[in-house]
Formats: sequence, structure tokens, C-alpha cells
Amino acid sequence: MKAYQLTGPRRLELVQGDDPTPEDGEVVLKVQHSSICGSDVHLNYEPALPEERYPMFYGSPCHEIAGTIVESRNSKYKVGTRAIVLPETAVDAGGHRGGGLADYITSSKVIPLPDYGSTADWVMCQPAGTALYSSRRWGTTDDKRIAILGQGAIGLSFTAIAARQGARQVIAVDLLDYRLDKATEVGATDTINPDTDNLIEALEEATGGAGVDVVVDASADPDGLNQAVQAVNHQGMVVGFSLIPAEEQVVFRHIEWMRKEVKVIPTSSGGSENPTEAIRDMVALRDRGWFDPAVLTTHRVNWDGIPDAYEMYSHRRDNVIKVVMEINAE
Repeated sequence: MKAYQLTGPRRLELVQGDDPTPEDGEVVLKVQHSSICGSDVHLNYEPALPEERYPMFYGSPCHEIAGTIVESRNSKYKVGTRAIVLPETAVDAGGHRGGGLADYITSSKVIPLPDYGSTADWVMCQPAGTALYSSRRWGTTDDKRIAILGQGAIGLSFTAIAARQGARQVIAVDLLDYRLDKATEVGATDTINPDTDNLIEALEEATGGAGVDVVVDASADPDGLNQAVQAVNHQGMVVGFSLIPAEEQVVFRHIEWMRKEVKVIPTSSGGSENPTEAIRDMVALRDRGWFDPAVLTTHRVNWDGIPDAYEMYSHRRDNVIKVVMEINAE
């Protein structure tokens, strides 16, 4: 099979590999569309990782994947079923056993898809589903003002979910105005750019002095958690989503957290007991017309355009939010 493989920082090389063989409980998915995730970029693509991490498995780094099952050793899933799959974890290598930048991938983590529509659109339920998983920590929303730090695809998903759940106020925060424009499109009641306005003062003004009850940190900023604690009300809640590279030194301002009695909840759908559940739920919500995460797609590229797409995403060029890559035509 053809595949891209990360062989060094910012270096995706085209390789030929053997078609994968499924283990018991796994399926083989013919990949039709994949999408670039920010965590794959800033945790794997950009940094200089230890030498033993290279080369990564075929198709890595890419974990947002949709296609059609062409072989199955799992009685739950038939050949011909369209699905999203999550790569299996390779603990010894510190990454995934396979990825979406390849013709095929094996996995036991399967989310079946409806028969209609393109997998280019359905694949977006994967990142939105991870936000749905984390959003369930904030409980009821009709009585809450919610601020979301960071309006990449994940932050925008939180914004859309909070708006559709009837939050009293949904405040989107980002340094890029084009992302804030998209936040308004998906339901934000207010937007703040901390490059032009003081965040705390702007939140005070936007809420009429009431402040915010929940702050989501989807910023991917090492100081994002501190900013969230500073921004939230006394005895409020911070939902943590950001993934920070292990090598990054993060200084947490403990005394402010203690004085405000803020509840900080770390969340990780991929590391949960059932990593497919919330993504299945997002597929069902899209099927019902509740929210279509495909509205976050700004770019589509073919196979040859994949290396340039990673660079575009890394450098935030061309107002990029989400890139969908065609691996094999449907």
C-alpha cells in the first residue's frame, strides 16, 4: 500500500508498505478521507522528537480517519460498512499503530457510519465527538455562561455544542479574527480577541459583570490553564482539553486556583474507557440534523497535496480551520 510516514520533524515521506493484517477483533479499513488534527501537528509533526520515535508507523501522524471496511475479524462489523476508526495505541513507540495517511489501517475501535453522504463530511464527527465527550462535564447549560479559549476546530466544536445546548451565553476567545468570525457562525453570542482587548475586562463587559461559570481551555497554550483559572468565576469550573508536549515546562499558578476554589477537570476522550462512544453520539446527532461538524472544513486536498497541507495547518495559512485529505476516492 502507499503511505506517508513521518521520518523527522516536518518531514513526511512517501513510502510503500505491506497491507496490514488484522488481529482478532479488528477490521481493515480502506481509508477514503482523513483530516489533520492540531494535536497531531504540534505533538508529533512539528517538534524534534527522540530519535527512536522515527520513523513513525505507516500513515502517522493522523488519527481522524473514515472509509470502508474491506476485511473483518470482528463479528459486529461487516465488510462494506462505512466507518470512522481510531488507530490502535502503540505504547512502546509512544504513538499509534497506523494512521490515516495510508491506503489501509487496522483497528478494533470502529464507529459505523450511515450509507449516505461523503466520508469527507462524516470524518468531522471524530474531532467534534471528542469535544462532545468533554462538554458533558459541564452539566446543564441553561443557567451558565461559558467561555471557550481557542477557536480551532475543537474550540469551535465546543462553541457549537454549548450554543445548541442552550447556554445562557457562549463567549469565543481567540487571537485570530477569522476564527472568531466562524465562532459567530456556529453560535457564539460574543467574541473576544485578547490581542486587542484585555481578556478579563472584556469578559466583565460582555457578561454585564456576571462573569463566566465555565471556561474551556482548548487553546493548546502552556499557559492556557492559568488563563482559564483567572477568567472563571469564584468556585467556577475549568474544563481542560489542551494537550501540551511532554517536553514543555508548564508552570501552574497554584495559589490563584486555591483562592478561587476552582474545579479543574482534565478530559481525554481518547484515553477514556470507551473512546468511541461520544463519536458515535456525534454521528447520530449529525444524522438527526442537530449539528454538522463538516461546516468547519475549510480546505480539501488530494493525495499529492498532503505534505503542503500539514505545513499550511502548522503555519495557520489561508485562514485554515480544518483540512480534509482524499486518500482513496469513494
